[in-house]
Amino acid sequence: MSKEAADSLARAHPAFSTLIEQHGVLTLEAKSDTPYEALSRHIVYQQLSGKAAATIYGRFAALYGGEGPPPPAILAKADIEHLRSAGLSRNKALALIDLARKTDAGEVPERRLCESMDGDEVIQRLTAVRGIGEWTAQMFLLFTLARPDIWPTGDLGVRQGWRKAAGLEDAPSPKQLGEIGEAFSPWRSYAALYLWRAADTPDPAATGKA
Repeated sequence: MSKEAADSLARAHPAFSTLIEQHGVLTLEAKSDTPYEALSRHIVYQQLSGKAAATIYGRFAALYGGEGPPPPAILAKADIEHLRSAGLSRNKALALIDLARKTDAGEVPERRLCESMDGDEVIQRLTAVRGIGEWTAQMFLLFTLARPDIWPTGDLGVRQGWRKAAGLEDAPSPKQLGEIGEAFSPWRSYAALYLWRAADTPDPAATGKA
């Protein structure tokens, strides 16, 4: 499927031909995480660099003697200051507790149910949890469930990636990116993967290379 996605994107816009040549055929594989496990990680990682987020997530997991979140029933009763000792903000600590409570109460759909729901319905259910907005729900759909046509128009990396890939002076607005992305369906998740790569690639001028 990833080769089919790459070929389709290359036909949709020449910028992807260049990105595919640079980065090869990117793959998107579903993870085995439950919604609770995946979303707890996404909450911790929000608005942090990957290295800093990984450190804090490791400290959070270590509070309960594991490599991931404790059972929902335990985290639901956690003391906020105990969670903050791992480096979590108050808002993130409250979000993790709310996620645990809603998971324990059955309000967060189980993975099997998520897999049978359309994307908009999953987003609607997940964003009922404190601290989970549309972007976080989209990351769950894209990276945990490997849905092939998720288009996170509000993601700064995707917007900046398109600016660089398309040779634009300014990054498109989320609305503009939404319109641009229509041409990339049904493979917009793969388009996002390539644009994140583009965003992470230094500009030639910044490296002193022509």
